[in-house]
Amino acid sequence: MTTYYLDPSKDYHNQTITPDEANSETLLEETIEHYDDCHQDYLFAWCNNRNLALHYGYWNENKPYNHHQALLNTNEELYKRAGILTSDHVLDAGCGLGGSALWMAEQHGNQVTGITLSDKQVAYAMKSAQKRNLQALTNFKMADYCQTPFEDESFDVIWAVESVCHTLNKADFIKEAYRLLRKGGRLAVSDAFMLQRTFTEKQWQSVMAFLNGWAVPNLSDRQAFASTIENTGFSITQIYDISKQVLPSSKHMYQTAKRLEPVQKISQFLGLRSKAQTANYNVGFAQYDFFHEKLAEYCMFVATK
Repeated sequence: MTTYYLDPSKDYHNQTITPDEANSETLLEETIEHYDDCHQDYLFAWCNNRNLALHYGYWNENKPYNHHQALLNTNEELYKRAGILTSDHVLDAGCGLGGSALWMAEQHGNQVTGITLSDKQVAYAMKSAQKRNLQALTNFKMADYCQTPFEDESFDVIWAVESVCHTLNKADFIKEAYRLLRKGGRLAVSDAFMLQRTFTEKQWQSVMAFLNGWAVPNLSDRQAFASTIENTGFSITQIYDISKQVLPSSKHMYQTAKRLEPVQKISQFLGLRSKAQTANYNVGFAQYDFFHEKLAEYCMFVATK
């Protein structure tokens, strides 16, 4: 039986080239293409113009949440666990449509700078900030979170919700976060992490669909990510496994993909769906196996400089 191995240092997203041939410039371009192509899909099938969340929701089984509230709960949970104060200046590294940044400004009064690779996302986030009268508290820019234009020790908190996964070498992001944080500043990360590195053929198909569907080159595992954080100079204060709280959100995504299957098939047949859009649709099924078969876990990291 064939066994497949996922190397955490290689890029498995672009299957038209080998993982060894991938480079950071190509990966950046493909990440932009993914989010620009799938912009309307996310707004239609996942988030709304209030949460603007491009991440999984946090479900507490003791409370009657809906999908919208669960997406906001992810922000609240990470904000609380990171001990963020109203006075903290936050860098939302990989801010997407600006959902978390706008939420922090609106709900807690934080000064938040959001950066993304996509000028389309910057424009959308700025327009949303204007609609909510949050221009004074938020600022959005195009920038690579591994090479930002900001001065040393510019921020109190580096916030990264499902964005670190998009970089080829996670250490590049962590080193830049360390440079940007003031002493005592916190790194707050929420993302998926591998639970194994070797896979059967069926499992490998799910892993590849997950990575390709979301323009993710590879995923770290909890231990390796923690070691990289500590080797950079951070002190890890908390690691939370919230896989249980994320599973209902994973199920919701699967059910949404199932409902939209006829629309996807017809649109794809008519040539109305791009490669990125089709891959993004297919990951709705793959991610369910990814988490429910325990190929990966979902964790929140908080570390202090």
